[in-house]
Amino acid sequence: MFEFIRKQKHKNNKILYYTKNFTRYYIPKKIYQALLQKKLKRLELEDMEYIRQRVNYYNKLEQERTITGSSKSIVLKDFKLQHRKKGNVYFFDTYEFTRYFPDQYRIVTLFGDITQVPDVPSLTKSRPIAGDNANSVILKLNKIRHYTFVKDTKRFTEKKNMLIGRACIKQPQRVRFWEMYFNHPMCDLGQINANNIVNPEWIKKSISIDEHLDYKFILCIEGFDVASNLKWVMSSNSLAVMPKPTYETWFMEGTLIPNYHYVCIKDDYSDLEERLTYYINHPDEAQAIIDHAHEYVAQFQNRKREDLISLLVLKKYFEKTGQC
Repeated sequence: MFEFIRKQKHKNNKILYYTKNFTRYYIPKKIYQALLQKKLKRLELEDMEYIRQRVNYYNKLEQERTITGSSKSIVLKDFKLQHRKKGNVYFFDTYEFTRYFPDQYRIVTLFGDITQVPDVPSLTKSRPIAGDNANSVILKLNKIRHYTFVKDTKRFTEKKNMLIGRACIKQPQRVRFWEMYFNHPMCDLGQINANNIVNPEWIKKSISIDEHLDYKFILCIEGFDVASNLKWVMSSNSLAVMPKPTYETWFMEGTLIPNYHYVCIKDDYSDLEERLTYYINHPDEAQAIIDHAHEYVAQFQNRKREDLISLLVLKKYFEKTGQC
């Protein structure tokens, strides 16, 4: 029981999440629609320019693009809860904000780990960073898994001079990293999924976030899209270690600055030992990266502002798809 509680310590409460969202789902939408203009008046805040920049980052649509001919588009009055375990959190996180808009408006949603840019403007959790990604309009989806932060009381200099990595090993880039560094003296790596076993020696039990925080360096390597642990790692007093990201979410991974917000290693991982050794020997520079990471994370912790940005991303989506 103690082990279970320790592993759940830094995770979002699923019971509270589903209770809140089911309650919200059964309240008539007309109540929320009447509140939309009042909520949008918060644009008068002092950080209005910052809010607009965030909105335009998530929603890059500048010219009108239609979705009416898409077989995947759905009117909001028909956007209802699908009783599929995988899709419920994506539905609830989308519905939290679509409920404020008229029922005749249409949306296209792509739920899950999206790594390709769709043909028509679509609401997604993730998108490629490179190229024309305007049709991928990002919302803050699967929040219960991806948006958790920590309060780390252990200083960087008090931690082990090692890299910790626990992950599901399914993707080629992760397999390659484990093949290179599983037995390296500066790394404590483990595969926590029992299927797709490449090397039985890699299998280890998952560990709590608290146990990760005993290490100076935490591996944040992309999976099917982004590295899901990056958010809480950047809120800790450990350093996130990863190559330059190729996918992004609401966390705006594409704006992260290498060796300013995280320790950047080469795409082929060949300089890992050199980079770890450098920051072990230069703790002041390591602390500067940690401080910058904390500043970056802080911008996502203003709930009212985050909600306003979400509403404005949707408002722009409806405008740029010719619906209002």
